[in-house]
Amino acid sequence: QVQLVESGGGLVQAGGSLRLSCAASGRTFSNYHMAWFRQAPGKEREFVAAISWIGGTTPYADSVKGRFTISRDNAKNTVYLQMNSLKPEDTAVYYCAAGRVFTRQPGYDYWGQGTQVTVSS
Repeated sequence: QVQLVESGGGLVQAGGSLRLSCAASGRTFSNYHMAWFRQAPGKEREFVAAISWIGGTTPYADSVKGRFTISRDNAKNTVYLQMNSLKPEDTAVYYCAAGRVFTRQPGYDYWGQGTQVTVSS
């Protein structure tokens, strides 16, 4: 079992930045691929970014490419999502996920509770 706790969400103006963190506990963090998804009101959960278990591969959704950066620190059991040049359409609940299969689909084994990101125009 892996427990995931997100933090770092909040209210920011368009053009601003936030850094989300996801702290993992339980089984060996470095054995899992990690990902961030988001869900806006009335919309399906969508892929944002993922990072392989050793951090060598980092795919991004086209909508965030060049603005968001995913990273991980296996020594701290933490994955991060640095979000720059935020837009109102980035407003959503952001979820951290962990799994043994590296994918853009929401088929990860473990999920956090989510953290709200609101971008005002």
